[in-house]
Formats: sequence, C-alpha cells, structure tokens
Amino acid sequence: MHTDPIRNSRQSCLTVYHAPNSRSSTVVQLLREMGIANRVDIRNVSIRRMGGAGAVDPANPHPEGKVPYLVDGDTQVRERGAIILYLTDLFPESDLGRPVGHPQRGAYLSWLFYYQGVVEAVVAIRFAGVESPVFHDSFRDYATMLTRIDEALQDRPWLLGDSPCAADLLIGGPFATFADMLPPMPPAMAAWVDRYRELPSTRRMDAEDAAG
Repeated sequence: MHTDPIRNSRQSCLTVYHAPNSRSSTVVQLLREMGIANRVDIRNVSIRRMGGAGAVDPANPHPEGKVPYLVDGDTQVRERGAIILYLTDLFPESDLGRPVGHPQRGAYLSWLFYYQGVVEAVVAIRFAGVESPVFHDSFRDYATMLTRIDEALQDRPWLLGDSPCAADLLIGGPFATFADMLPPMPPAMAAWVDRYRELPSTRRMDAEDAAG
C-alpha cells in the first residue's frame, strides 16, 4: 500500500480550537463522524458571544478570536466550510467527503460553498431584519434558499445520496438549532433536518453543548 509521508506526519499534530455551543460544534461532530476525534487535539477556548458575553481567549490563535480554527503543523485553516473540506480531503477513507475525481466532487464542493457564501448570509440578514435590493440581487432571499435545499432532497434522504456527508452536517445544524426562530421549512427539507437531529453524533453534541 502506498503511504503518503506528508499526510501521515500531519495526522499527529492536528489541533481544533472549539467553544461549546458555537459554530465549532459542527467540526467536533464531524471529527466524531469521521472516527478521528481521538487523533485530534480539541482545545476548548472562550469566545465573545452574541450580546457581548464572554471574551476573546488569548490562547486562541484565530486572528479574530473566533472558532472553529484548525492548526495542522504550519498550516492554519479558518471558516467551517474550509476546515470541513480540509479534513475530508485529508482523511478520504471516512467517506464523509468526496475526493478529487469522485463524480459527486462538484456537488460536494458546491454545497459547502453554498452554505458559506449564501445560507449563512441569508439567515443572518433575516435575523437582522434588513431588506436590501443589492443583497437580494447577489444572494436571493430566504425562500429561494430553502427551495434550493428542498429540491436536492426530493428523491434522496441526504444531500448527496443515501447516507449523510459532511455537507449535511454543515448545513443541517443551524436549521435544527434555530428551527423555532425561523419560518417553517418545506416538507423534504424538514424531514432531512429531523434525520439530522436523530444522528447519534448530533444527540451527543447537543447534550454537550447544553451542558457547556
């Protein structure tokens, strides 16, 4: 079997900076789904919370004091979509990502970047109560975003097929967490969020976040 010495040397020095009940919970959940959480140094840090609670932790190397933040030797990765792509490419045997050459690679990348580039922005501006034609022309609106996700789930239980991938964790998490604060989802998407909630890794992460 061919062994990649660069990849193997990096496996022992992966560090993820995490704050309970925050965006970084998605990455910790992914590490468990991938079966590599025991090979990663998960360091809990404090962060500044919405509303002003908490404080930036000087032990966190993220330039803005946010989480998640991944350090792999001399490589540092920020933003959930980028971290998820980095991890699933580094450990393709987990089957949570889609490696280069896979027929679903394009769809996988598209969902990761759709979340980072559209979903987060559209949800945030809805919470802020802001209406802007400039924003709409660039990102469309909340209803359109729901429709795009729902369309992908019409004939399959998960975004890319019969089993969850890392993109399901990234996109499904916020809708499960904030369902009571958001408008109702279309049927296929609502059923998908229910499936996400029932994943053992989701249940464990929810319990830990509640305790944290």
